[in-house]
Amino acid sequence: MAQTGARARARAERERQAAAAAEARAAREAKEAGRRARRKRLLGWVPARRPRPASALAERRRRNVRVLVVVLLLLNALVYLVTEDIGTVIFSAIASVLVAPVVYTLLFRR
Repeated sequence: MAQTGARARARAERERQAAAAAEARAAREAKEAGRRARRKRLLGWVPARRPRPASALAERRRRNVRVLVVVLLLLNALVYLVTEDIGTVIFSAIASVLVAPVVYTLLFRR
């Protein structure tokens, strides 16, 4: 009879711990749901970022584009520093945007 009471107490203790764990889990989930709702409300108007491909080819393409942008920015900065005419600076900026695909093809031909 004494064992039955001990088993019942142990079972009751386990049930109490399980209920406390379930309550804590429900509180965490409610807190997380509130956080998600606030984030969605705050950032809902901003389009979600698409995941970037992690392949070696995509990484090389991103690096090549970065190099091209830096080169063109340096050339435009050089034109800005060397010339005094604002028209020349604007023309070089427009020309660099239009010529960028050709320069990319020439620099990074396979």
